[in-house]
Amino acid sequence: MTVSILPDAIRTEVDYLRAEIDRHNDLYYQNSTPEISDFEFDQLLERLKSLESANPELITPDSPTQRIGGKATSLKPFVHSIPLMSLDNSYNLEDLKAFTERCERLAEGRKLEYVAELKIDGLSVSLHYENGLLKAGATRGDGSRGDDVTPNVRTIKTIPLKLRVDSPDRAEIRGEVFLSRSSFKRINSELEMLGEKTFANPRNCASGTLRMLDSEIVASRRLDMFPYDLFSGNQKMFVTHWENFEWLETNGFHVNPHRALCENYEDLCKFIEKMEPMRDSLDYEIDGVVIKVNSTALQQEFGSTTKAPRWAIAYKYPARQSTTKLLSISIQVGRTGALTPVANLEPILLAGTTVARASLHNEDEIKRLDLKIGDWVMIEKSGEIIPQVLGVVESKRDGKETEYVFPDICPVCDSAAVRPEGEAVRRCTNPDCPAKIKGRIGFFASRKAMDIEGLGDVLINTLVDSGMIKDVAGLYSLKSEDISNLERKGEKSATKLIEQVEASKDRGLQRLLYGIDIRHVGERYAKILANHYRSIDKVAAASVEELDAIHEIGLSVAESVYEWFRDAGNIELVERLKTAGVKTEVDAASTANLDERFVGKTFVLTGKLENFTRDEAAKLIEERGGRVSSSVSKNTDFVIAGSDAGSKLTKAESLGVTVVDENNFELLVA
Repeated sequence: MTVSILPDAIRTEVDYLRAEIDRHNDLYYQNSTPEISDFEFDQLLERLKSLESANPELITPDSPTQRIGGKATSLKPFVHSIPLMSLDNSYNLEDLKAFTERCERLAEGRKLEYVAELKIDGLSVSLHYENGLLKAGATRGDGSRGDDVTPNVRTIKTIPLKLRVDSPDRAEIRGEVFLSRSSFKRINSELEMLGEKTFANPRNCASGTLRMLDSEIVASRRLDMFPYDLFSGNQKMFVTHWENFEWLETNGFHVNPHRALCENYEDLCKFIEKMEPMRDSLDYEIDGVVIKVNSTALQQEFGSTTKAPRWAIAYKYPARQSTTKLLSISIQVGRTGALTPVANLEPILLAGTTVARASLHNEDEIKRLDLKIGDWVMIEKSGEIIPQVLGVVESKRDGKETEYVFPDICPVCDSAAVRPEGEAVRRCTNPDCPAKIKGRIGFFASRKAMDIEGLGDVLINTLVDSGMIKDVAGLYSLKSEDISNLERKGEKSATKLIEQVEASKDRGLQRLLYGIDIRHVGERYAKILANHYRSIDKVAAASVEELDAIHEIGLSVAESVYEWFRDAGNIELVERLKTAGVKTEVDAASTANLDERFVGKTFVLTGKLENFTRDEAAKLIEERGGRVSSSVSKNTDFVIAGSDAGSKLTKAESLGVTVVDENNFELLVA
């Protein structure tokens, strides 16, 4: 038997990297005070991965590298040793007062305290630790039996893989998994870009994500969790519920800061009133406040009914759901030609604002709801999210309702609207549809594309409706007097807008490829194409096979790019952009350093470089036309190997990839 003796320096570095990664996770998720960029964080993690790959005996279950697993074939059931009971609800302060009075009677003169916590609109989970290590995670299910989602909860960075201090042999932490509003917007934006169905609200997205079979996708969604209860074995760990929070924070959990220790009903009312106006300013959904008796001894003594504990109650804020009548359904047409149905409602006051419209997503949603014109419907308004139609109140139907037939004709231009096989969305087929033109111009001018400040929806509508422009290239023929002659546009603002349009000519190839709105080509793919081909003409000339061969592009993106550049109208658009002076090639400053040994080649950096940081080496490669990847595959052309190179070097050698040491790399970039 061979015994591996590792240098102390490697063990020390591994320990240091794990501690640093945990520290930066805390700074980012617990304190919102990050000290390093995402890229620098990724480099720490990449270094730890390389050391562990080269020295697998150092891998431990609690290592930050072990968060993401593989794909599962199904979810296994999980039986809860202590049932996860639901809470009784209180919808007014009178109900809450009755709860506190009942608790006072049960306490029989003993001092009572209450803990008030926010009621997070997510899904309950149970985490099980053995000897400080996370062993299992499960959904609430029916309270007695849930789903085992251990690989997925391990991806949530606010759930520690290892408890830090005062850890019992067996610990159970219960909490609420949720998706932040900002993450929800990001996910829906990405799904929309890909032409896929979006989620109705953050809770649905979080629930569906936590039950997915691919933990890599779960990790990309960035779920979060607020813990709310703690057991040691089958017993509460502390004499008060309030003590749980300090222990949870000390052990690295993301504890919600909005909570209060209250002595009586009046204190609870103050907390409830304080938090209600904050609902929409939080980056996560809440629907009320949970009140619990603080003493765990009294909790045990008060006991439970068959459904809920007697020592806790959920105070629900005024409903953001209500019923109203569906008057009609109108269709909005977006820049991709997607026909999106919108419910026109009998106006109703909901959560402080008048609601007259709600999203219906697509024609499948109308069929799923069995929605008819004239129906009474349940709607929900949640934070900044567009109101949603939740369902039909069938008991109110009187037979006068009429079926809604989803149009197969675009309501804007009367062209055919078709639904491709396998897609949820019906699209207008007319490339010159005014709605599509307006949407494309707005997208072209957006901050991440050509960044034309001052070109808003109202002005775009006016320019298109008046016939002044017909596509994005038309922006470059506008003059300041054209703009100033429009209603409510002064000479100063017109001049400023034209200056912005002129400045956009130099935004670069990557932004241009993104801005012309090729289906499936987001910021990342636009950058890959720009770096690989260096000019729009070369992108246009590429075959599907050539595009598909580029690492990360994939067949669906390759076909989309190829088809876009085979459309006569698109070819003419590119020529007009060129004529207008829009840069369609990577500028001379970048191409001056192009090196045939690098152009179109894929490089992987591994190990520690003595004379370059990873960022510096990557920049040198990209300036010369190369591409830097994080993983070795058959598509890798070169591996730049520094000292302590690990599994990437081994894999490169097994695949026959050319390996270049640092000395030779310096000669290449000299």
